[in-house]
Amino acid sequence: MEVEKFNYDNRIVRNFAFASFIWGVVGMCVGLYIALELIFPQLNFCQFATFGRLRPLHTNAVIFAFVGNGIFMGVYYSLQRLCKAPMWSKTLSRIHFWGWQLIIVCAALTFIQGITFGKEYAELEWPIKIMIAIIWIVFGINMFGTIFTRRERHLYVAIWFYIATWVTVTLLHVVNSMCIPVSMFKSYSMYAGVQDALVQWWYGHNAVAFFLTTPYLGMMYYFLPKAANRPIYSYRLSIIHFWALIFLYIWAGPHHLLYTALPDWAQSLGTVFSIMLLMPSWGGMINGLLTLRGAWDKVRDDVVLKFFVVAVTAYGMATFEGPMLAIKSVNAISHYTDWTIAHVHIGALGWNGFLTFGVLFWLIPRLYRTELYSRKLANVHFWLGTLGILFYAIPMYWSALTQWSMLRQFTNEGILKYPNFLETVKAITPMYYMRAFGGLLYLTGTCTGVYVLVRTAMQGSFQAEEAAEAPALEKTYTSHSSEHWHRWIERRPVQFLVLALVMVLIGGLVEFLPTFLIQSNIPTIASVKPYTPLELQGRDIYVREGCYLCHSQMVRPFREEVARYGEYSKAGEFVYDHPFLWGSKRIGPDLAREGGKYPDSWHYNHLDDPRSMSPGSIMPSYTHMLDQDLDTSLTQRKIRVMQMLGVPYPAGYDKQADADLRKQALAIQASLGKDGIQTSDKKEIIALIAYLQRLGKDIKAQNQTVQQSEIK
Repeated sequence: MEVEKFNYDNRIVRNFAFASFIWGVVGMCVGLYIALELIFPQLNFCQFATFGRLRPLHTNAVIFAFVGNGIFMGVYYSLQRLCKAPMWSKTLSRIHFWGWQLIIVCAALTFIQGITFGKEYAELEWPIKIMIAIIWIVFGINMFGTIFTRRERHLYVAIWFYIATWVTVTLLHVVNSMCIPVSMFKSYSMYAGVQDALVQWWYGHNAVAFFLTTPYLGMMYYFLPKAANRPIYSYRLSIIHFWALIFLYIWAGPHHLLYTALPDWAQSLGTVFSIMLLMPSWGGMINGLLTLRGAWDKVRDDVVLKFFVVAVTAYGMATFEGPMLAIKSVNAISHYTDWTIAHVHIGALGWNGFLTFGVLFWLIPRLYRTELYSRKLANVHFWLGTLGILFYAIPMYWSALTQWSMLRQFTNEGILKYPNFLETVKAITPMYYMRAFGGLLYLTGTCTGVYVLVRTAMQGSFQAEEAAEAPALEKTYTSHSSEHWHRWIERRPVQFLVLALVMVLIGGLVEFLPTFLIQSNIPTIASVKPYTPLELQGRDIYVREGCYLCHSQMVRPFREEVARYGEYSKAGEFVYDHPFLWGSKRIGPDLAREGGKYPDSWHYNHLDDPRSMSPGSIMPSYTHMLDQDLDTSLTQRKIRVMQMLGVPYPAGYDKQADADLRKQALAIQASLGKDGIQTSDKKEIIALIAYLQRLGKDIKAQNQTVQQSEIK
C-alpha cells in the first residue's frame, strides 16, 4: 500500500494557544477587579468601569476568549493527528483565527460602552452575533473538510465530541439570537417573558454543556492518554458517556428556573433530566481517571498529569453538584445566592482552566521542540491555582448558606428578622474578601504559568510544519462479525452529525412546542399593559448598565420572599418583556414590586450616591445619568419594533410616542422639583426612574380591581 507524505499545520495551533493564555490573563484580571468592586465600591469610578458593564466582559473573556481559543487549539492539534491529515484549508484556519480575535475585541469595546443584548452569556448585539455565526461556520467547514479527507477510517471518540459541539452550538446560537434590530447597536429579543427565559436557559445551560464541556471532554480523551502514554480505560464506556450525555444535557436548562413563573411541567422535566445527567457525566470522569490506573507514581512527578487529574476531578465535582442543584429544596438555597457562583467557578477554574494549562504545558514544548522551561515554576502554578480554587469556592458556599439562612428568618411575632436585604450583604462581605484573595492566588498562578510557557517558547525552535506520513484511506471496507456495532456510525461523519443533531433536538422540541403553541401555558393578565415610551427607554438604560446582573425581577412563592418583596410573580406579568429580566444572582434586593415603594427623589438620590440612602451599600454610583441626555432618536423605531413583536400599541402610536415620553418626563421632573431637586426632563435618570416606578404597578392595579369587585 502506497504511503502518502504530508505536513501537519502547527502555526494555527500555536496561534490559538498563545491567544488562549493571553486572553485568559485579561479575563481573570477583569474578574479580580469586579470581585474587588464588591468590597470597594469606589472602584466603580466611571460609567465604563462599573460592575454591570465589566461583569459581561469578564464572563465572555473567560468563556469565549480563554476557553474558546483553548478549544480551537486542542481541536486543530488533535484533529489533524486523529485524521492523519492536515487541516483542509490553511486559509480558512487563518480566517477562523483572526475572525475570532476580532469578535473578542468587538465584544470588549461594546460591553464597556453598555451595548448589550441583556441575556447572560449571550450579551453580544446582533452584528457581532452574525460575525460569530460566520466564523463558526468557517470552523465547521474546515473541520468537516479535514474529516472527509482523512486517512483514518474510524473516527476516534474525541472527534465525536467535536462534531456534537459544532452542530449543537450552531443550533443554540441561532435559536437564542433571534431578534429584531432597532439600530446597529440595539435589538430586541423575538421572545418575551417566560418563553424568553426558557430559550435563554436552554441556551445558557447548554452553552456550558456544549462549549465548556463537550469539546473539553474531546480534548481529555485525546491529551490525557497521550500524556499518560496509556490507552483510554474503556471504549464501551466512552460510547455510553457520549450518547447519553448529549441526549440528556439538552433537557436540563429549566432547572435554572425552578420556583419561577415557568410552567411546573417544564421545571419538573429539567429536574428529572438533570438528575439523570449525573450518570453519564461521572462515566466520563471515571473513564478519564481510570486511564491513569497503575500510573499514579507518574502523576506525582508529572506536572501535566497533575493538572489533568485536578481538572477531571473538578469536572466530576461540578457535574455532581449540578444535578443536586436541580433538586428543588437545594435550588431554593442556591438560586440567587453565591452557591451558584461557587459552582460555576469550580467548573471554569478547575475543569476548563486546569485542563487548558495541562494541555499547554504538554503542547508548547512539542511545538517548540524543547523541554518545559521550569517544572518547579509549573508546579508553583499548579499549587497556587489549586489553593486559589479552594479560597474562591469555599467562602462562596459559606456566603450562600449565611445569606439564605438570614433571609428566611422570622421573629416569634412572624415578622422578618432581617427585612432589609442590605443587612445580609454586610454579613457576607468578609467572604467577598476571601473570594478576592482566592482569585488573586489563581491569577498569580496563571501569570506564573504564562511566564513558563513564554520562556519555553523562547528557548526552543518552532516547528511550523510537522512532517508525517500514512497510507491513503481505502475506498472499500469490509466489516467483520466481531467488530463492535458502533463502528458503523464511526465510519460515516455525515450520518454521525445527523444522529447527534436528532438527539439534541428531541429535548428542545419537547420543551419548546407546548410553551410556544399552547396559550394556556402563558396566561395573560388584563391589567398588564405595555411600557410607556419613557419606561421603555428607561428599561433599555437598565439593561445597558447591567442592573439585571445584581437585581432579580422574580418573586418566588416563598413565605420570606412574599413578606419581603410582595406578591409572588406570575407568567402573565412578563408578556411584553423583551428580553426577560428575572436575573440569576441577587447582589441587591429583588425589584419586581419596586414601583411606588419610594418617591422619585429617593431613586434620584440613590442612583446618584447609593450610600447616602443605604449606608453600607456596595452599589455603583450612576452620576453619569444625571448629566447625560436621553437619546430619543430611536423612540419611534423602538415602538414599531415592539409592535412587530406583538406588543399591542395602537396603530400609528409611534408618531405620538415622543409627545407621551415628554409629558411623563415633565411629570417626574415636577415631582423631583417638589423635593428640591432641580434637573432637566431630558436626562437619562428621568427615564430610569420612570421604569423603576412602573415595576409591579400592573399587579397592584389588578389586586385593587379584584378587591373593589369583592366589596361590591
